[in-house]
Amino acid sequence: MDQIHMLLVEDNPGDVLLTKEALRDSKIRNNMTVVGTGEMALDFLYRRGDYEEASPVDLILLDLNLPGVDGYEVLEIIKQDETLRRVPVVVLTSSAAEADRLKSYNLHANCFVTKPLGAEAFFSIVRQIEQFWLNIVGLPPR
Repeated sequence: MDQIHMLLVEDNPGDVLLTKEALRDSKIRNNMTVVGTGEMALDFLYRRGDYEEASPVDLILLDLNLPGVDGYEVLEIIKQDETLRRVPVVVLTSSAAEADRLKSYNLHANCFVTKPLGAEAFFSIVRQIEQFWLNIVGLPPR
């Protein structure tokens, strides 16, 4: 792939900024779309409303704690959809609870990552996610 399109589903502006900063110097060209609610994520993925011209995504970074439709609901809908289920979903959340991890994997999340405290640790985690998903494994075709 010449360019990777990521969807970041995150309602915390600070975490959005840190994620963008961590990926800014990426060796892989990436285009990141950011949405702040589960409803917006689903509209984007299904190209509804303001997102009719949305591009297909190669990787989704999904927070669980979202207003309205939460990350679990988004994950469940994605993984039940014939065309979206192949898109890797990285749950990137502040929760370290075993119950959240188990529920995410039961809904077929591709991985579960707890956001660390502190900017440098957060940068490191996001860069490791990038390294793994964009440099090591092969993403499914669009």
